[in-house]
Amino acid sequence: MHSIRKLLLFLTLGFALFAGTVSAQAQDAEPPAGEAAAEAEAEPESTNLFQMFAAGGWAMYPLGLLSVSMFGLVIYNFLMIREKAFLRPDLIEQIKPVMGNLQFDKARQLCDENPSVVTNIIYSGLDRVDPENFDPEIIKEAMEESSTEELAAPFVMINYLSLIATLSPMVGLLGTVSGMVKAFRGIAAAGMGNPQGLADNISEALITTASGLIVAIPAMFFFFFFKNKYGKIASSVSKLVGDVFFEMVRGLRRHTS
Repeated sequence: MHSIRKLLLFLTLGFALFAGTVSAQAQDAEPPAGEAAAEAEAEPESTNLFQMFAAGGWAMYPLGLLSVSMFGLVIYNFLMIREKAFLRPDLIEQIKPVMGNLQFDKARQLCDENPSVVTNIIYSGLDRVDPENFDPEIIKEAMEESSTEELAAPFVMINYLSLIATLSPMVGLLGTVSGMVKAFRGIAAAGMGNPQGLADNISEALITTASGLIVAIPAMFFFFFFKNKYGKIASSVSKLVGDVFFEMVRGLRRHTS
């Protein structure tokens, strides 16, 4: 629940920045009347972000939402996909001798007081310790089950970047088809006597295609960036949990021999 609130906060921030940029561009797009005439004679008309957004038609609204979502997800993953949030090697060095001495209550207390992904996995295994019928395999299975659950949840947020990278070009292509349909309808209704209307429709088609790619390219880049980073972290988590389990098994053999 806490992660969802953070994600919504970042999405809101992204939307605010996007709206502020569009608003600023809209103000720049309306020069005073006297200056507008002089500029029109002095140089060709330039197109800013607000004008491109308006010229892109209906497809720019879902593309704008996808771009804001991508911005929020990138910030969220930069803050969440960190070794510090998953790994606690300093704490593992404290837990290993405790597990080796089979002091499960103390190990459980250490995990409970220092929550992280790796300590949550170890705590799940300790939660199934039965002093009267001690079975390391049951503890190992509990750790594996918890590991799957703990490591799957953060990767969902990374996968959303892949979804955005896939959807954005498709929405842009749909906007392109829509613009071309309008262009051909204009030709069918008025012939070739209205080149400005034809150019506007073709411009709409090209703008949506470009906008879809502008959103998709960074989304795909950051998807693979966070995916590779997360894969390395997940491997380190498995190794640390394995080291703790090994110390527990070795301590058990030492006490039973």
